Amino acid sequence: MKYLLLIHSGGEVWAHYDSLSEAEQEQIMREYLALSQVPGVGDNNQLHPADTATTVRVQDGRTLTTDGPFIEAKEALGGYFVYEADNLDAAIDFAARIPAARMGGAIEVRPIVER
Repeated sequence: MKYLLLIHSGGEVWAHYDSLSEAEQEQIMREYLALSQVPGVGDNNQLHPADTATTVRVQDGRTLTTDGPFIEAKEALGGYFVYEADNLDAAIDFAARIPAARMGGAIEVRPIVER
């Protein structure tokens, strides 16, 4: 089964990251790169900050746009992995290896509906 691992991070994660030495920050980046090479990993990307987003809605046939996310949230979506695993436990094990999970963020593991 394929799982979407949504990396939720906010100010706490970035504050932790910014407090690390340059060598420690480089190690975190190497960890993300290594995870992207794990068998079963499909697409994965880091996202720009939430304040660069545009939210789109359609109301009464008109397209409405709003800068950034519509609601305030403590954690914002910072990136994702698509991971194919035999079961949820394996996906959880992979999610626990994502650096943001230990830096104050959270990883949402969600099964993908396959058609």
